[in-house]
Amino acid sequence: MDCRVLVPGGDPWVRGQIVGGFSHESEHDLALMVSDFLENGSGGADSWCSSDSESTLSDLSHLAEKIPFCKHPLAQFEMETLSVVHSLILSITKTELHAVKPGLCNASCIRFTLVKLLRLSGYDAAVCLSKWQGTGKVPGGDHEYIDVIDHNHGGSSERLIVDIDFRSHFEIARAVDSYDRILNSLPVVYVGSLARLKQFLQVMAEAARFSLKQNSMPLPPWRSLDYLQAKWESSYRRQSYPDKQNARSANPFDHKQCRGHLKRLQALLQAENETERFLKPINIDNSSRMKPERHRRYLY
Repeated sequence: MDCRVLVPGGDPWVRGQIVGGFSHESEHDLALMVSDFLENGSGGADSWCSSDSESTLSDLSHLAEKIPFCKHPLAQFEMETLSVVHSLILSITKTELHAVKPGLCNASCIRFTLVKLLRLSGYDAAVCLSKWQGTGKVPGGDHEYIDVIDHNHGGSSERLIVDIDFRSHFEIARAVDSYDRILNSLPVVYVGSLARLKQFLQVMAEAARFSLKQNSMPLPPWRSLDYLQAKWESSYRRQSYPDKQNARSANPFDHKQCRGHLKRLQALLQAENETERFLKPINIDNSSRMKPERHRRYLY
């Protein structure tokens, strides 16, 4: 049983993300959301014990079974891009990270470095900044992620979402054990279509609701399905390279933590890759291996 105490003055929500995470969020909007939630909607108890009741365990077990179906099967372009993204992230060194904007970096430098490497590999990749206005129970905000566009020979295109800290979007306070297991089964880095992403969001929003209900806690607005969907479905600005003026005015000390973020990301990715290699049956068919020269057709 995991018993945790709400310390007065402490912030268990940590701006809506896990401690050590680096998801890009509008800090001002999230600070207001956290303050309002703790004052008006967090329930009355000062402490809770995070454990699974039989009914919650059953509900979460049902949702856990859906995660493998969200992960697979992948289309050919998704599988190739996923493999390349993993390899490039693991190849990044801390000396390649450069401050790209003033204030807290929130791993923007990692995203722009990854985009640079993807473009050098022939992919049409860019950093996307989405923004949305608050409507009803959905607060306004912004989010930064990467997209990769496949330009098909027939004139059509396919857009993939790349989020380098996927799990942090679903971290909640005082999660029951079975929720943590679902969270840790998610991809470390999401690479895939928006349609497949929405499947993950639906499962995780429902799982969060069950977990929080076990502790008599309401679902915070920044973990609602509508808010999660707004991060990737809202209008966005696409940027292939950092703004030079912002980069010149950036303070290197403001993004010093990104070196730690990179180390943590690479460690999680290596652990995930090792686990999948252990579980995956040996396939002696090499015909599906990606050929480097095929990359060049993606970037126009």
